[in-house]
Amino acid sequence: MSTFQAPKGTYDLTPPRSATFLAVREAISAPLRDSGYGYIETPGFENVELFARGVGESSDIVTKEMYTLTTKGGDQLALRPEGTASVLRAALEANLHKAGNLPVKLWYSGSYYRYERPQAGRYRHFSQVGAEAIGTEDPALDAELIILADQAYRSLGLRRFRILLNSLGDKECRPVYREALQSFLRDLDLDEETRRRIEINPLRVLDDKRADVQKQLTDAPKLRDYLCDACKAYHEEVRALLTAAGVAFEDDEKLVRGLDYYTRTTFEFVHDGLGSQSAVGGGGRYDGLSEMIGGPELPSVGWALGVDRTVLALEAEGVELDLPATTSVYAVPLGEEARRVLFGVVTELRRAGIAADFAFGGRGLKGAMKSANRSGARYTLVAGERDLAEGVVQLKDMESGEQSAVPLAEAAAELAKRLG
Repeated sequence: MSTFQAPKGTYDLTPPRSATFLAVREAISAPLRDSGYGYIETPGFENVELFARGVGESSDIVTKEMYTLTTKGGDQLALRPEGTASVLRAALEANLHKAGNLPVKLWYSGSYYRYERPQAGRYRHFSQVGAEAIGTEDPALDAELIILADQAYRSLGLRRFRILLNSLGDKECRPVYREALQSFLRDLDLDEETRRRIEINPLRVLDDKRADVQKQLTDAPKLRDYLCDACKAYHEEVRALLTAAGVAFEDDEKLVRGLDYYTRTTFEFVHDGLGSQSAVGGGGRYDGLSEMIGGPELPSVGWALGVDRTVLALEAEGVELDLPATTSVYAVPLGEEARRVLFGVVTELRRAGIAADFAFGGRGLKGAMKSANRSGARYTLVAGERDLAEGVVQLKDMESGEQSAVPLAEAAAELAKRLG
């Protein structure tokens, strides 16, 4: 046992389970790569102010959950708690919006950090795949991203997820609703912290998960009754495009998400097999975020899907991914000359794109064959001095148990043919 363990609320990805995480990342990103989204990668930490301005100073992420540090030079940095603000900052810094082709479509994958009470599906270090479409106001973009996420989940075999959809209005109609909601909330029996939130961002109170708070919100003003004509039309177009694409969704008028920068379209993917941590991903439109962090007006939309929670959702549904074999051929040399010769064959196989491994450490035949079994290889190559003298290697089919001698010079070609 090591002296050290992974920090509380974090996890290590180790084989064979790590292969599932890689497959999930690949499946989520595949529809994006086929739809004009380019890959972007940002640092694991940013200026604290980027998140304070973008995510919102009243949000739990900034007030309670952000990991912050002060550098030797006095800079205030934070481990990134989410991806959108970082990606938008990077796009602005690289002037991608000035290249003349809007929207700028980007996707990313990485680790994020929040100081939360650890529980199943909630970690202090977690993994996401995200997508952002920057610089264009178009309901078709909102619909596109929701459809691509739905496509990714269905390609993995998930079926028991639901899409919740809402509109948060814009800078024209939301202030009117905000005032009406504040008036309503001020008369409720709420704790001091929640009362402070009423004055800073009252919509976040609607997102409170406590039963005693939700009970009091039954008669709260509905945002849909305050939407301006432009926001109503925009939202109806998003809904129509999703319906035309055959993507089912549920209208959820209390859906506000946990970040302050959302406007108009907001959505969440939830899975009913995950208990209290049912959200597997979500996103929305954030038309004012660029200006909040010092950039020009760039209406944008995006989402992030949790890799960790998607894996949990797969497990909840009993879905087993068809993962490629990590090893197709395992070479077992008997003797020093066979070591050198089979190592050369393994190298040749790898260069031909065939997954091959080798019995390292000079183990005997029995121990090496156990390793071959554990590797999951379909075929095993065995060679000793007598085989080499005859110019052959023994090729064993690990499924049928059949074994035959194959000319050494033709071993790689024969394996390539058998493996297709």
